[in-house]
Amino acid sequence: MIPVKMINFPQKIAGELYGPLMLVFTLVAILLHGMKTSDTIIREGTLMGTAIGTCFGYWLGVSSFMYFLAYLCNAQITMVQMLSLLGYGLFGHCITLFVTYNIHFHSLFYIFWLVVGGLSTLRMVAVLVSRTVGHTQRLILCGTLAALHMLFLLYLHFAYHKVVEGILDTLEGPNMPPFQRVARDIPVVSNAVLNTTAKTIALTL
Repeated sequence: MIPVKMINFPQKIAGELYGPLMLVFTLVAILLHGMKTSDTIIREGTLMGTAIGTCFGYWLGVSSFMYFLAYLCNAQITMVQMLSLLGYGLFGHCITLFVTYNIHFHSLFYIFWLVVGGLSTLRMVAVLVSRTVGHTQRLILCGTLAALHMLFLLYLHFAYHKVVEGILDTLEGPNMPPFQRVARDIPVVSNAVLNTTAKTIALTL
């Protein structure tokens, strides 16, 4: 989260994906925690798939897009390094959402959004600046990454719950309970039939 001011030489990027993968799963768990502590109607199996799809979709999708943009801007970075850089950048998102899901103050969220989210974004921007040549290329690449990363945090805090509720209402109906058991109709048997059956069993014995 601490930006490095060195831009004359390419900054080192971790070439492993274990840490970023764990951070993505941590973000999934925090989103599930936020959904369960809110007023969202929980339907089994739906929230997990939505959270995983959102987090992994952002991580893989934005990493692929930024790698393509970096290729156009002649930045010295590989796909694995971009995945690692963006994955570790989600650390600020995890801290911000975990705190603000438990302490519900919008002013506190904006402070964490600017400070914690901003520091993790500046860390990624500093790395890309050190690996890109040309002011225009740096502005395009770093501006795009900063905008996507900060807006994604805003989306997760304000709009994610409403979007999930809309998806659930569309797929399953607005007021459908998670599970609904319907009792089978039991045919009414007359007393005469029951008496005849009882007499038959008695004679047999």
